Order: sequence, then structure tokens, then C-alpha cells
Amino acid sequence: MTDTHDTNLPDKPVELEEDKKTAEVSEPATTETPAEATLTDKPAESVQKLTKEEILNKLKEIATDVENAAKSEIDGLKQAFYKLHNSEQEATKKQFVENGGAIEEFVPQADALEEEFKNTMSVIKEKRSALNAEQEKLKELNLQIKLSIIEELKELVESPEDANKNYTEFKKLQQQWNEVKIVPQAKINELWKNYQLYVEKFYDLLKLNNEFREYDFKKNLEIKNHLCEAAEKLADEPDVVSAFHQLQKLHQEFRDTGPVAKELRDEIWARFKAASTTVNRRHQQHFEALKETEQHNLDQKTVICEIIEAIDYSELTNFASWENKTQEIIALQNKWKTIGFAPQKMNVKIFERFRKACDEFFQKKGEFFKSLKEGMNENLEKKRALCEKAEALKDSTDWKATADELTKLQKEWKTVGPVAKKYSDAIWKRFISACDYFFEQKNKATSSQRSVEQENLEKKKAIIEKLTAIDETTDVEEATQQVRELMKEWSGIGHVPFKEKDKIYKQYHSQIDKLFERFNISASNKKLSNFKSSISNIQEGSPQALYRERDKLVRACENMKNELQTYENNLGFLTASSKKGNSLLTELNRKVEKLKGDIELVKQKIKVIDNSINEAE
Repeated sequence: MTDTHDTNLPDKPVELEEDKKTAEVSEPATTETPAEATLTDKPAESVQKLTKEEILNKLKEIATDVENAAKSEIDGLKQAFYKLHNSEQEATKKQFVENGGAIEEFVPQADALEEEFKNTMSVIKEKRSALNAEQEKLKELNLQIKLSIIEELKELVESPEDANKNYTEFKKLQQQWNEVKIVPQAKINELWKNYQLYVEKFYDLLKLNNEFREYDFKKNLEIKNHLCEAAEKLADEPDVVSAFHQLQKLHQEFRDTGPVAKELRDEIWARFKAASTTVNRRHQQHFEALKETEQHNLDQKTVICEIIEAIDYSELTNFASWENKTQEIIALQNKWKTIGFAPQKMNVKIFERFRKACDEFFQKKGEFFKSLKEGMNENLEKKRALCEKAEALKDSTDWKATADELTKLQKEWKTVGPVAKKYSDAIWKRFISACDYFFEQKNKATSSQRSVEQENLEKKKAIIEKLTAIDETTDVEEATQQVRELMKEWSGIGHVPFKEKDKIYKQYHSQIDKLFERFNISASNKKLSNFKSSISNIQEGSPQALYRERDKLVRACENMKNELQTYENNLGFLTASSKKGNSLLTELNRKVEKLKGDIELVKQKIKVIDNSINEAE
């Protein structure tokens, strides 16, 4: 019999106090706790597959029946919509940049669906607020009704002489109690404790015949055993959130079922409470794991914000440094997209912090390039003037004076800053073409030097023969000294015939490489020595070749410096937050050391060219 009188809770109020203290022991107030309050704020996997239009249609359906919609479903649809919306904006921005637009000039396009989405969400929010207010009023009304029922039960208990006569009234009050559902959360345990007290007192006083009481207790015991079995099965339910909410319904049924024999009350309640504890603990552990994951996500996103906020803008003084830093920011933005949600109360705040840091970077970048553009326009005018001067001299036959004048123009060119990339190659080609034309004409006019070049060829062949004669029997120190003297002698010899230049140079360096390898002379010294010996070949054809070679080396040096800075930044970042182990750090350190050596070698080559230019002057 499922009488609506008292549950099987024991007569000891102290157990109710313990139930009140621990989540896994207490009887959760299902009807007073909205289901969505305990759900994660992550959208369901099926929601992620919807389009923006489908999401909007679902929300419109929810807006017509808000009271039957879960908050988790609404939040899931909202997050899925904005994920699609943000992806579209990122794709549009990427296309804008690929088409040549500056990222700081990108303006997101208006989205009509987003406006309709916001209106629909506003309607849902207003309706939910109204429902919540109505529910709070209902809870207060129900509280007064239940307090009134308890008072009436109290009167029945205090009139024991009329207990049998009042049994019908007692059953009526129990029915009324069960029909009244939700009350304020804070009053649930207190209400139930008082209700339980007077129900048990009434039954203890009730003088029904033993056969009726035993039958009533037996039926209630069967029901409660069934509820215990159902609660115990929930321990194996894969969906811990669903299991938790099913348990709340079982608790309500347990309460609504009448008492069992007094000697079995403690036992049946202990069984049901033990099953409840298992389900509640799984539910708690599930959300603790979610909370830990979200905190880890927050930590990662905080590190990204700190990296961007720590940028020293005073170090970003040229196009290359800004471009390298921009690539780092884009990489961090891509990394951000792979990180999941942060805790709900921090999710919006950490994103606003991240967006503010990124916006500040691109704003400063825009300001820098605006000022740089003005300077580049001035540099372009200066270089055009130099082109005009070079073009005015290219047909001159005053070889010595004109060569000196063009050399001065080339030096002046080096002092002028950069121009816009779209003009850089064209203006340089215009300038160097004028210079090359003059020096080509000059070379043709000085063909008498060919006999000298032939003599130089013979001298260089003789040096190669001497290098070949150095074999393994030669003392290492003596051989090294001979090689250095012969290399110095080679460098002092002038030009050879142009058609023989590459061949003789290849033979010379082939032999030098063998000797360097045999006597284990360092690779850097070898490269530098080879470079020194090749200076004459670089100059051959036109003196400005040295300037071109120097300009190429300077650009290479700057690129390596920027690459070195990127590696060193990555090292700092990995040290602060990476957990990939020592292998990646070791590889980066190796690259850093190699770059430093390469930079030093390039600097030495530039120094060699500068010395050659000074000697020529």
C-alpha cells in the first residue's frame, strides 16, 4: 500500500541533521532544484553538427515553450551558434589578409542571423525570468500550505483519544501534503523533519488492528525495496548526470511512500541511503573532473594572455620584427582555438582579456606602419633621385671619374632607408641596371687587360700545383703554414680570363677543401678563408659587385638575427609552460648555437668586403 503517510526514516532526528550536512547522505530536493543547474555548460555533441539556421530554428521553437526547455540545452545552442559565427568571421578575416588587406584594417561584416539570434535569446530570457518569478511565488505559497498541514497533524497527534476517529482526516492531510510539490530549497529539510515527526507520532498512537497495520507496512516495504533496487542499479548508469536526476525522482517516491514496521525503518533507510551515496559521489566526481579540466584550460589561456601582454614594443623597430611577432600572435590565436572552455564565471573575462591584448598589438602595428609608410615615401623619392643621377652617368666615357662617382652613389644608396615592398625590387633594378651598364661598357673598353689576366691565370695554376704537392708526409704545422701563404698569394693575384674564372676557381677550392679536411682546420676558418680568396672573383666584371655582395650579406645577417630572436623567444615560452620534455629544448638550443656561429661568419665576411672596398679607394 502506498499510503501517503510518513516515510521509513527512523525516529532519531540526529540522522536528519547528518543528512543535511553531506551531499551523498541527504535526500536531494529534486523538485526544488532546476535540472539545468547541475548540468555542464558544454554543448552536446549533436548540437555541434547543426548549422546556424538550424540552431536559430531550434531556439525559436524553445521560445514558444520555454517552461519545458532546459537551461543546458539553451546554453549549448548559444555556444554552438557563436562558435560557427566566430569561425565564419575568422575565415573572412583570413581571406581579407590573403587578398592583400592589412589585418588591422579588417572590419567584420554584419550578420543578419546574429541579430535575429539575439532577439530570440532576449525573448527566451524574458520568458524564463517570468517563469522563475512565478515559480518563486508558487514555492512560497506551497510553504504556507505545508506549514498549515503540519499544524493540523500536530493537532491530531495531541488528541490521541480520537486517533482512530481521526484516521480519515490524517489520510486526507497526507494526500494534500504529497500533492504540494516545490517549496523554497532552504526550508525542505526543516519541513520534512517536522512532518516526519508528527506522522510517526500519529502512527505510534493510532490504534488500528494489527492485521491492517501489518498489511500496510508490508506493502510499503515492497515498494521501498523496489526503490532501493532501482537506486542501486543507477551505480552502473553510464550517464552520471542522468543517474543523479533519476535518483532525485526515486527520493521523491521514497518520501511519498508510507512507513514500514518500526524495527525495519533504520535498515531500509540505510540501504537506500547507501545507494544514494554511491550515485551522489559519482555525480560529484564527474563535475570535479570537469572543473579541473576547465581550470587547466584557464591556466593555459592565462599564459597566452601574459605572453601577448609582455611584448616589448620598443624592440619592434622594423618590418621584419613586426612580421615575426605577428606570426607569433597568429600562432597563439590558433593555439587558443584548440583549448576548451574555462570555468563559466571566467570564460568571458579571459576571452575579453585575450581580445584586448590582441587588439592592442594590431593597433600599435597599424600605427607603426602608418608612420613607416610616410618614411618609406620619402626614401622612395631619394632613391629615385639617385637613379636619375646614375642614369645620367651611364653613357659617360670618363671611366675613372665616372666610376668614382657611381661608387659614391652606391654608398649613398646604402644610407637611404627601406621603401615599400611593392617598389623595392623595381627601384633597385633601375639603379643597379644603370650602374651595370656603365661598368660593362668600361670593361669592354679596357680589353687590353686580357694579357695580364692570362698571366694571372698561369700564376694561379702554379699555386694549384704547389697545393697539390703538399701530401701526407708533410709536417702538419708546416703544411698549414704553406697553405695559408699560398692562399694569401692567391688573393693577391688579379683577375683571370672570364671564361676560365669558374674552372680555375673550382680547381683551387677543391684542393683547398682536401687540405683543410686532411689537416682538420675548422670549418668556419675554412669558409672565411675561401671567401677571402674569392674576393677578386666577386669584383671581376664590375666594382659594384662587392656592394651587391655586401648588401646580400647584410640582409642575410638581419634574417638570421630575426630567426635567432624567434628561437630564443620560443625557448623562453617552452621553459615557462611546455611539458614536451628536454628533446625539443635540446634541438632548439642546437639551432640557436648554429645560428650564432653563422651570424659571426657573415659578420666576418662583411668585414672582409669593407676592407677590400677601403683598399680600393
